[in-house]
Amino acid sequence: MADAADFQGTSPSPARRWLRRTGTLLAGAPLLAGLLQLSAPPAAHADPQAAPVAATGTRTVSVSLNSLSPAVPVDGDTVTVSGTVTNRGKQTITAAHVGLRVGSALSSRTAITAAATRTGYLPGVDGSEIGGKYTEDFTKLTPGVAQSFSISVPVKDLDLGSDGVYPLSVSLSGQTAALPYEQLLGIQRTFVPWEPDSAATKTKTTYLWPLISTVHLTAETGSNQEQTPVFRNDDLARELAPGGRLDQMLSLGSGLDVTWVIDPDLLASVDAMTGTYEIQGEDGSTTAGKNQAVAKQWLAKLVKEVQDKEVVALPFADPDLASLAHNGKSVTGSLSHLKDATDVAATTVETVLHVKPDTDFAWPVNGAVDASIVSVATSAGADDVIARSDSLKETGGLDYTPSAARPIGGGTTAVVADAALSTAFNGDMAQAGESTLAVQEFLAQSLMINMEAPEKQRSIVVAPQRMPTASQAQSMAAAITALQDGTWSQSQDLSAAARATPDPNATTRLPAASAYPSALRKQELPKSAFEETEQTQSKLDKFQVILTEPERVVTPFGRAIDRSASTSWRGRAGSAESFRDGVSSYLGELTAQVNLIQKTDANLSGRSATIPVTVQNNLVQGVDNLVLRLTSSNPTRLKIGNSAYYEQPIAVSGGHAQTVKFTTSANANGPVGVVAQLYTEDGQAYGAPVTFDVKVTEVTPTVMLVIAGGVLLLVLAGFRMYTQRKRAAARQAEQQARETLRSEGLNDDAEGAVDTIDTESDDSGAGSTAGIVDTEGGEVSVGDTDGASRGRSGADDPEHPSDPTPDTAPESADPSGTGERVDR
Repeated sequence: MADAADFQGTSPSPARRWLRRTGTLLAGAPLLAGLLQLSAPPAAHADPQAAPVAATGTRTVSVSLNSLSPAVPVDGDTVTVSGTVTNRGKQTITAAHVGLRVGSALSSRTAITAAATRTGYLPGVDGSEIGGKYTEDFTKLTPGVAQSFSISVPVKDLDLGSDGVYPLSVSLSGQTAALPYEQLLGIQRTFVPWEPDSAATKTKTTYLWPLISTVHLTAETGSNQEQTPVFRNDDLARELAPGGRLDQMLSLGSGLDVTWVIDPDLLASVDAMTGTYEIQGEDGSTTAGKNQAVAKQWLAKLVKEVQDKEVVALPFADPDLASLAHNGKSVTGSLSHLKDATDVAATTVETVLHVKPDTDFAWPVNGAVDASIVSVATSAGADDVIARSDSLKETGGLDYTPSAARPIGGGTTAVVADAALSTAFNGDMAQAGESTLAVQEFLAQSLMINMEAPEKQRSIVVAPQRMPTASQAQSMAAAITALQDGTWSQSQDLSAAARATPDPNATTRLPAASAYPSALRKQELPKSAFEETEQTQSKLDKFQVILTEPERVVTPFGRAIDRSASTSWRGRAGSAESFRDGVSSYLGELTAQVNLIQKTDANLSGRSATIPVTVQNNLVQGVDNLVLRLTSSNPTRLKIGNSAYYEQPIAVSGGHAQTVKFTTSANANGPVGVVAQLYTEDGQAYGAPVTFDVKVTEVTPTVMLVIAGGVLLLVLAGFRMYTQRKRAAARQAEQQARETLRSEGLNDDAEGAVDTIDTESDDSGAGSTAGIVDTEGGEVSVGDTDGASRGRSGADDPEHPSDPTPDTAPESADPSGTGERVDR
């Protein structure tokens, strides 16, 4: 009416403007109140007689719901709700009380999620306060001070009605000096799953209970026969100790109907700790470990617990399948490690736990999958891949939760865990309020799954975080205990869930690689990590072929290589790199223990010589299958054997050295570079080469002529000595003949005749005396004296002081050697 009275083009009167604004405010007040009620903090209501509404932010009270017992009530039970209220405002709250409110039954899983995330008070949805004796009063609430409450109410007074999930709110109402009337100042809501009678068709629920830890063992072992293991730190002992994370996981899991999912590396590490072990310090030194008793106790308890239970063994060290698929598959040899890790998993579990595990399952991190991840997982022999419903999402518009098993082609089954149930305990469960809310929401979601399609029996799988904290494990155990005591669920092993009849309407199409969560992709191991691992593997392959006991090295390093790809490295890139470097570095130290001793330059002054080269083995075991090759850089000048190089087999016991001699021959003078290198029998170079020079002083033709001349002089000197002895004997015979004539009475004439004959011998020394004429003119025969009187001159002359002395020294009659030994 007022608007109609205003003429077009004219301004309304002040009275009309006031009426218009007032009407607008009055008309919008209900809408504004509704919007405020939907907001987070409860605000004060203008009418003190009306129902409490939301208070302003500074006057909000924090309500913590620390326990709700029983978690799943039935007829005749009394529900007890306990917790604390804390005044977060600046003013003291007076005349306060805590009350309970029960809302209408929720109709879907989405409604449960919405109610759990809503923080504000919503009239008509949160329900009216039960009131009466089911409240707890507080005279005042001082700012910042928490006060406890506990309210018990019979189930019948909750007026729950038919089966379903009911929101249960705990609210605090009170007043302040600024607003001296009752107002709702804080609210917290949870859920009451209500199905007092057993369901006609129960949901089959599989809960995975993971025993997985981080990497604890290094590649290093002691040099003793037992090969004492070396741990990176003592963190594992703290996890196993009473109250530790793994102690809690084992204690809480005992008695629960769950499927144990175990990393065999954890078993191997605990088993190693039961004996003598060392702990590596930051400086590389080691100290003796002292927690054998803790490890033995934990392991004995686990062995007892898993008997007759389903045990699923992950590949050794729980390899990061997504990292391998996205970054490592293109690196040659990477996939072979996954197969090795799978093969050793069963052996480890059987050896330590004495049970036969199921190794058909692969579990990518957070159940996030794509085609490449599934391909890698199945390449090692897995038939089933544990995925999650927030990765393999439903696209068919189903109004219920389908069974976990999904055939995805190639004989592979995706076992799709429920995302909401699997992530229910990811938060900080150390706070009682958070734990209680998580447990009740988990139970509510589970009941709602059953109620979505009560005529369909479905198999649901819950795959929680890999390494729950102790408080998270406690919340998980509380939820599982309540679920197994409930009326709508029954337990089932993982293998049975995988073999269950799949829902024909459920999604089976794998998501694209681009759909893989970016947050998870950022945590993946880079391609360089797999390249480094393959370099280490290559060194290990080359090293093991020379060992007489290769298993002492292959086993610890093989497992260390598996650990380098562990899922536990996600979010710890620096630690992962440090571990890989440590494995490679230690392997390098071991391979360097088999080496060639360095040589200095050598001199070769003969035509041939032997060159010694020493191979040293500082390992505790022997080495074999090696050859040592000595190579001449200039075979024209210096040959090794009969060619440019020569090889000899090597076998050295542990802690010993072997010297190998090579025969060389020189043809020319000058230095020659020589290289000594070890090789494996398949021709792969092993270790660093040793290079040195051999300086050759070869025998020249001139020197040969000098030597030949010397030999000739020796021959001539020997001949001269022979002739001198022969002539001396002739003279002696002549002298004896003379003495014989004298002794027979020959006269002086005869002597003269003899003298005449002697002096008349021809100068050539060739003359001879056929006979001697006695005093009577007769001829006396004294025999042929040919040569007896030769040598009076030349070679037969007696030596004189002026004769030159021989220029050759006496020589040894021993033959000379074949060559000269050359040492470094």
